[in-house]
Amino acid sequence: MSDRDEWHAFAAFTPARVALGRAGNGLPTSRMLEFQLAHARARDAVQRPFDAKRIASALDRPGTLLLQTQATDRQNYLMNPDVGRSLSETSRASLERGSYDAALVIADGLSSTAIDAHGAALAHLILSNLPTLNWAPVTIASRGRVAIGDDIAQALGAQLGIVLIGERPGLSAADAVGIYLTFAPRPSVTTNSERNCISNVRPGGLALADAALRLAWLVTAARKRRLTGIELKEDALEVQAIAEGRALARCESTPRLGGR
Repeated sequence: MSDRDEWHAFAAFTPARVALGRAGNGLPTSRMLEFQLAHARARDAVQRPFDAKRIASALDRPGTLLLQTQATDRQNYLMNPDVGRSLSETSRASLERGSYDAALVIADGLSSTAIDAHGAALAHLILSNLPTLNWAPVTIASRGRVAIGDDIAQALGAQLGIVLIGERPGLSAADAVGIYLTFAPRPSVTTNSERNCISNVRPGGLALADAALRLAWLVTAARKRRLTGIELKEDALEVQAIAEGRALARCESTPRLGGR
């Protein structure tokens, strides 16, 4: 097997741009076109208008609220990150404070493509995996950054803030969702080290169902230990055991046709 063939064998195991080949001093035309398509998809993910109403319709959950940050438009949002971390005064005034276990926030972030594709389905999985929690009304925030969850959770009186957000697109994935979990969030005070993150949630990365299961474990642990962030480490074996137990339960509850 030649060196070239060995490199091409690696390409079967990764979406990374390896074994692209050469045409003189440049790339083959097909590879250049693939690169330009990936770059266009990444740009579209960042610039694409976010249809919050469509996400709310797909979620189909009574009481869902549509909110706006202080970002006045997409350009303002991209050029001034801080405006995406706080609610507009009108949106904040629309929230009624209560006493909730958790607040689920869906935000477009840097990839509305990701939230359009997976936001509602992922939210359904998260809510169904944690049915005993006293959930605040689900909120969908346009032009939001991760920290918008702090503002919303505090305004609603929620112990935990959970943010589903479109991650910065790359040249191999423009549809990845990030999940951020924060205990006792405090706007402008909570740091990133006080959050837990589950990243690259998409069909080609971490499966939505697996991400929701990992989050359920983290939420349970966070409420028990009353913290999130670098001091809260996921126990992969426990998560795997829960997943295997649920899979077994599904198999045992499935009616068997025929047989002995």
